[in-house]
Amino acid sequence: MTPLILAGATATGAIASLAVLSAKGAGLLLWPLAVATLGAAWLLMARLSNDRQADARFGWSVPAIFGLSLLFAWEVITRGFDIPRVLLPAPSLIGAALLAQAAILFADFQQTVLKSVIAGYLLGNGSAFIIALLVDRSPFLQRGLLPLGNLVSAIPIVGIAPIMVMWFGFDWPSKAAVIVVMTFFPMLISTLAGLQATDRMQRDLMTSYGASYGQTLLALRLPAAAPMIFNALKLNSTLALIGAIVAEFFGTPIVGMGFRISTEVARMNVDVVWATIAVASVIGSAFYGTITLIERRMTFWHPSFRKARG
Repeated sequence: MTPLILAGATATGAIASLAVLSAKGAGLLLWPLAVATLGAAWLLMARLSNDRQADARFGWSVPAIFGLSLLFAWEVITRGFDIPRVLLPAPSLIGAALLAQAAILFADFQQTVLKSVIAGYLLGNGSAFIIALLVDRSPFLQRGLLPLGNLVSAIPIVGIAPIMVMWFGFDWPSKAAVIVVMTFFPMLISTLAGLQATDRMQRDLMTSYGASYGQTLLALRLPAAAPMIFNALKLNSTLALIGAIVAEFFGTPIVGMGFRISTEVARMNVDVVWATIAVASVIGSAFYGTITLIERRMTFWHPSFRKARG
């Protein structure tokens, strides 16, 4: 079967299954339709993955079909088995809550992401990068700071967040401070490791050309460290969002994603909780993807990207 026929069969089966879900007394027909739809989606993804031309032109199609298949299975299982909304709401209920609470969720996004996450992310990574350059010139600082970094990285968020709330108050500065603590040492350690990635022969060659420390840093060592720096930036993009949400559990104004999750769970509005989680997932994925695109632009010369293109 061609991918076009499989795509049509998958779409038709999904529409028919959802129509059966909406009709009462047609439960026996639901499960064969749902299984056939998921089977057609599986075959479609297998054909697209094995077709190099289709994979090159529509590389996004397989992840999209896989994600839609999971949502379809989730919808069918929750509504077909009549699972209580408090335990697991259907995706349709989550989507309805997302639309109904759009204004509130946007205000939460502004508080958590535009204030806490961005400020903490920039301060944590920026200060760690500058300190790494200073530590690189002072071996005793490197020996003293790296063990301390491992120690601080092992401290759980639930131990840091209440202290930061006491120090900086209930508003976004305390959440930004938590993010700074969480992102500082991963960036520091990765930058130092990246600066040491060049071998002695390369550094000796720059010295033979009469290059200063700054020239060697800009022309050789920072480009060599770029992949590890971007790895830390990608890791910290997820840590920053998680840290801000968890920190809001310990005190915040009546706005924010963490506040919304904890409040709506207490009210048993689980669909709103899942809508907030969906927004956070999309934001985190977009944040991570943006950094990945910048990395590809700036480190296109790296062997991993050349191998992927080949």
